[in-house]
Amino acid sequence: MTNRPASVRLFGIETEYGIARDDLEQMDSVVESMDLVRAHLTASFERRWDYAGEDPHEDARGFRVSGLQQDREEDEFAKVDAHRPFSFHEMKSDLVLPNGARFYNDHTHPEYSTPECRTLKDLVAQDRAGERVAQRAADRRNRSLGGAHVQLYKNNTDFHGHSYGCHDNYLVPRSVPFASLVSGLLPFLVSRQVIAGAGKVGTEAQESGFVAGPYQLSQRADFMETDLSVDTMHNRPILNTRDEPHADPLKYRRLHLILGDANMCEYATALKVGTTRLVLELIARDAAPDLELESPVSAIKQISRDADLKVRVRRQKGSALSALDLQEEYLAAARRTLSGSDPETDWIMTEWEMVLSQLTGERSQLVGKLDWVTKQWLLETFVREERIGWDDPWLASLDLEYHNIDPERGLFLGLEADGKAWRLTTEKDVAQALSSGPRDTRGGLRGLCVRRFPDQITGMQWERIQFAGGLRSRVLDMSDLFEPETVLRCADVFEAASSPADALDAWKARKDAES
Repeated sequence: MTNRPASVRLFGIETEYGIARDDLEQMDSVVESMDLVRAHLTASFERRWDYAGEDPHEDARGFRVSGLQQDREEDEFAKVDAHRPFSFHEMKSDLVLPNGARFYNDHTHPEYSTPECRTLKDLVAQDRAGERVAQRAADRRNRSLGGAHVQLYKNNTDFHGHSYGCHDNYLVPRSVPFASLVSGLLPFLVSRQVIAGAGKVGTEAQESGFVAGPYQLSQRADFMETDLSVDTMHNRPILNTRDEPHADPLKYRRLHLILGDANMCEYATALKVGTTRLVLELIARDAAPDLELESPVSAIKQISRDADLKVRVRRQKGSALSALDLQEEYLAAARRTLSGSDPETDWIMTEWEMVLSQLTGERSQLVGKLDWVTKQWLLETFVREERIGWDDPWLASLDLEYHNIDPERGLFLGLEADGKAWRLTTEKDVAQALSSGPRDTRGGLRGLCVRRFPDQITGMQWERIQFAGGLRSRVLDMSDLFEPETVLRCADVFEAASSPADALDAWKARKDAES
């Protein structure tokens, strides 16, 4: 038994991969992403994701928007897609994998969404499994093309003014007021890039494209346009207000964060999600520091463009603070409130404190742990040896190759293969994550059903699985299935049953008996 904080029930990461074809002058990214995802298959696709329950127009501030800026873009996509020789479902090619993850075409990018996780080690292993899933699909696609033409990048920019996301998600109690999440989270998220930034040469915007130049901390900071918004592709917000809980809406909300960079370093992934989890716990306990900023959008760009970490951003009340100052205020609050909660929480705080100290001291100790530091070290070495400036376009190509997930080409993966990157997982952990999800979450249960009854699943959502059932469909409702012991009992039932119908009947009988 532990005193583990209970405010964050589950978390997960969605990663949109950059895709390129080096044998084509012009690439149809929709078709290429679809073909890439479908290259994962060894048999025909039958398990369709059910989009009927998804509604991006609900806003966490208590209202429903009539339309999104991205709706207009989707309408334009639909006009083009109408001429394509495949259906909506064929285009999405939405796969639910044996580990409970999703792998699908998010219109112009292959996207991998981890199954829901309860521990950082599970999350990092599942995130790394996503890299392997995507690269294996690329390898199969390239074999069909007769060359290594398709390349995938776990990054957030194409250096032509386009950005794509890495979204971290947290299931939190509905009882925590959204206004408290806003005031408590924004200063933390603006400054989180000192730990979680992926690093980037130059600056970029959708209107002006890429401009070569000095190094900055974050790839996504250039594309943040407002504090709060329900949109995700236009008017991108630091804090997304989409209210789509994928759970019992009376009890839970899903916090959907779109500002983060995609990380190659396992350490950065673990601390990005781990520190955010602790801040959410502080907010739930009304123990977060009062650090509201005067202009979060300006601040996130200022911080990103100062790799020396000297810039100070203005607060609504009190003196201006640096990003490190802001992070230290949150760490101090976590120390006061959460120390001793559980081993993972204590690990997060220990590493958080160490990183903030090393960022002001011997930063080289963070090579292989933080992406922006690691990439800066690589690029500085190249600049020095080749005697070029930071405005040389060559650096953008090297920046991109840092994120290549092909182990034969990726600069980060080369460092990792040489033992120069910190690992939370082992190759055995990643192999296990490829074959099954966390057994104590509904993500693992979803994967179990895919493995056991693939031909009898007629539809899936995050919170429910629909099975064929004769004259009527049969459904496993997971909208409030979060207690680990309950999930494990349900998994035992589905593991032992000979059919979904038997499993559902047995699970209902067991719940009735326990109640």
